[in-house]
Amino acid sequence: MAELVGPRLYSCCNCRNHVSLHDDIISKAFQGRNGRAFLFSHAMNVVVGQKEDRHLLTGLHTVADIYCDDCHEVLGWKYERAYEASQKYKEGKFILEKSKIVQENW
Repeated sequence: MAELVGPRLYSCCNCRNHVSLHDDIISKAFQGRNGRAFLFSHAMNVVVGQKEDRHLLTGLHTVADIYCDDCHEVLGWKYERAYEASQKYKEGKFILEKSKIVQENW
C-alpha cells in the first residue's frame, strides 16, 4: 500500500486505504450508482475488474468496476471506452463514489 504524507487525499471508507489525491479530481459533477461521484485522472491501490458495456446517463461506455486493493469494496469504475466523440475525454479516467471514500489530511 502506498502511504502518502502531507497531500490531501481520499481513502476507502472501509479500511482507509489511500485511493486518490485531491489534486487528481477533474470534476465533482458526476453521478454514481449511489449518488454523487467524482471523476479522477488517477487512482491508486485499486484493482480493475472485468470490462463491460453499460448504458450510463451520457450514453454507452465500456467500463470496469474498481475495487479497493485491501478490502475489495467496490469504489466506482474506470472508463475504458466512450462510444460518443463528446465523451472521449473520460477514457482512462476513474469514477469514485462519494459515499465510498473519505477525506484524509484536510
